[in-house]
Amino acid sequence: MEKFRFLTSGESHGKCLTAIIEGLPANMEIDTDFINSELRRRQSGYGRGARMQIENDTVEILSGVRFGKTTGAPVTLVIKNRDFENWQKILSTNPDDINSEKSFTTFRPGHADYAGSIKYRQKDLRNILERSSARKTAIEVAVGAVAKLFLKNFGIEGSSKIIQIGYGITEEEMHAEIDKAKEDGDTIGGKFEITYKNIPVGLGSYVHWDRKIDGRIAQAIMSIPAVKSVSIGSGENAYKMRGSEFHDEIFCEDGKVIRKTNNAGGIEGGMTNGEDITVTAVMKPIPTLKKPLQSIDCMTQQPAEAHFERSDTCAAEACAVVAEARLACVLANEILLKFGGDSMEDYQIK
Repeated sequence: MEKFRFLTSGESHGKCLTAIIEGLPANMEIDTDFINSELRRRQSGYGRGARMQIENDTVEILSGVRFGKTTGAPVTLVIKNRDFENWQKILSTNPDDINSEKSFTTFRPGHADYAGSIKYRQKDLRNILERSSARKTAIEVAVGAVAKLFLKNFGIEGSSKIIQIGYGITEEEMHAEIDKAKEDGDTIGGKFEITYKNIPVGLGSYVHWDRKIDGRIAQAIMSIPAVKSVSIGSGENAYKMRGSEFHDEIFCEDGKVIRKTNNAGGIEGGMTNGEDITVTAVMKPIPTLKKPLQSIDCMTQQPAEAHFERSDTCAAEACAVVAEARLACVLANEILLKFGGDSMEDYQIK
């Protein structure tokens, strides 16, 4: 069951990216400046490419908000692609002309090109690239920013940090790893952590497998382009620990239940336990390489170098912002399910 629902549309070089959000209660304040600040965060980070110099993402709200507050109706968000003007004529060429300027037929290892072309019976891989591109995460960050605004009403706030890039742990080491990858015409991935604080007890459920909040979190973050690993709390190291080391002992101080450790990452039995939610994720190296990998042409099956499309060297910081947004959407949905009402005045969270 979903209460906070959204649908996105749009392509990397299309006219715009769009989202329709359903389920927000009425009378919730919408801060457009905050949404735009989240979009700027997504565009920042060491190792980003030339596209970030073209786009200056800002959101336009087309429906569901009046005088700065939600009305209870679906909310429509739009982000215009500035690069559309440069691609408009090119992308409007005959789709059967695979020799057009921006069409390509050589698969990129690690991308959606091969499987997508088989699934949707496409010869021009441009049709796969445009929607599978991580560019669409811009509108997802905007949706996540709306979810964050909802969560702020209950004191729930999130943050993220980069833990490691390649073998680099300090900022200087991480930048050096990115610089070396760029110099080699290569890309590099990274590990990051997301934390949400002030979480009420009992979000999620142990009753049904698909209501467990850790499962929902893992799916939401794993589905971000390039994310290949997700763990909750100390989960990625759990195999090295004994039960006496891993499980968080329970104490009571001044009538309040507390933990002195948080290896569970704030989730036990598929439900939040009141501790901070902590999630670690790993982003693989971006698969579009300036120094291309070997592949084949989808038309001839002959050997060919993989297609190169303008790309970042490292986008781990941006990926962390997207993950924050995705986790915010999961939490907003769970708050609506457990405490939901038709207007903000209906909510009583203790």
